Amino acid sequence: MNDCLFCKIINGEIPSSKVYEDEFVYAFNDINPMAPVHILVVPKTHITNVLDITSENSNIIAHIFEAISKIAKQQKLEKGFRVVSNCNEYAGQSVFHLHFHILGGKQLSLQMA
Repeated sequence: MNDCLFCKIINGEIPSSKVYEDEFVYAFNDINPMAPVHILVVPKTHITNVLDITSENSNIIAHIFEAISKIAKQQKLEKGFRVVSNCNEYAGQSVFHLHFHILGGKQLSLQMA
């Protein structure tokens, strides 16, 4: 996807504050953090959102959650953190490249938006 913001970040066309990277996943600090720790974890393969997860790409999603575990431990979030993925505009998705928010670093409210 030539015009995808996250694809451009993954390809180094747009700078980011990288937290983690491997062959399938890129993670970076959110530029508009909602918590002391707010990291976006994205697959390097363009997948639009959760609705586009299939048996052909679900191995990438499993790998993302392995990466989330590593990142959470690296960030010392063992006390707790939240993982969120918005799916489509109605849910607040603004960049249409699948991504997971890791939110932590403080006690989070139980209230849902």
